[in-house]
Amino acid sequence: MQPCHKPFSQACDENQEPIFEALQPLLAGVSRVLEIGSGTGQHAVAFAARLGHLVWQTSDLSANLPGVRLWLAEAALPNLPEPLELDVTGTWPSGPYDAAFSANTAHIMGEAEVAALFAGLPRVLTPGAPFALYGPFNEGGRYTSESNARFDVWLRSRDPASGIKDREALAALGDAKGLPLVEDHPMPCNNRLLVFRRRAA
Repeated sequence: MQPCHKPFSQACDENQEPIFEALQPLLAGVSRVLEIGSGTGQHAVAFAARLGHLVWQTSDLSANLPGVRLWLAEAALPNLPEPLELDVTGTWPSGPYDAAFSANTAHIMGEAEVAALFAGLPRVLTPGAPFALYGPFNEGGRYTSESNARFDVWLRSRDPASGIKDREALAALGDAKGLPLVEDHPMPCNNRLLVFRRRAA
């Protein structure tokens, strides 16, 4: 059953402009983007409206898809197709996509799910395609702010397997899966946009 009202994230509303500024040059020549963990659907609507040259494919766990559909239906954009069900540990869409994006997902996932994310991406991305990952990340195993430290405690109280991931660990994982880290953009509120790129070979 669909919710009566569209879900809304204040964080998505506030962070979409700085994320878009970093994404725009990455997506200039892109035709198909896979968004992993679309959440409410707010980012998809905001970005697809300003990137009319590409198709923005939303995806998420089945429980979140009704909310995404409400946002997509209201926006009625031709470059926003029906959302896909995607659990990174399960079956992935066939692709190919020439870019991928995910916001505020890595700290919700456990280590095994993050590993599955990086293992799945090379199978659906074209050679040279970027993967932009937004969220809070630790540096050298340490929190970058007191607010991130408090957030991590809250995350682990909800799910001990979750928590803020270390940037260097993600870079090593990406490199091992053929997705080296190529850009690191500071974002407001102690977040970052990490850009990985699938190797051509």
